[in-house]
Amino acid sequence: MCKVTVFIADGTEEVECLTIVDLLRRAGIEVRLISIMDTEKIVSSHKVTIIADGKFDTEDFSDSDMLFIPGGMPGTKHMLEHEGLKELIKRFAGEGKKLGAVCAAPSVLGQAGVLQGKKATCFPGWEDKLDCGEYTGALVQKDGLIITGRGLGACIDEGIEIIRMLKGDEAASDIKSRIQHQDTI
Repeated sequence: MCKVTVFIADGTEEVECLTIVDLLRRAGIEVRLISIMDTEKIVSSHKVTIIADGKFDTEDFSDSDMLFIPGGMPGTKHMLEHEGLKELIKRFAGEGKKLGAVCAAPSVLGQAGVLQGKKATCFPGWEDKLDCGEYTGALVQKDGLIITGRGLGACIDEGIEIIRMLKGDEAASDIKSRIQHQDTI
């Protein structure tokens, strides 16, 4: 079974986070929400309380196939300040594992140095923090094992593409039809 770790912090954009979590779980992918804060209880950017499955400092990420970071403020700022997360991102990239982020959070991948030479997208105004090969401005941008999204409006399509990366075209098409994606109506 595929396993994805989704990181959250105080100020994470809840809909970006939970859209990805929901779609992946619908596809039968195991997802763990991991707080980078001192507590498993975080308050999102729009004051929604989310309880994580665990905390960064007590987790073993070796069985994860992918790391995903939702955006939001000040959630992205907390992610950028978390050295352990950036080291984990570097390790995953070095091991040929998959990485994803949306909105302002691709900047975390950029600051970890894993977007160099890659195409990437992010929320407008964060391009200078990507340190990537080419900022495309696309809604969803996949380059090899890394997938980035522009913002909340990209999350359904980004989630579908993550499913495609992890489980193939058939699984992605199945979820698209089950959620009444506009491409299937």
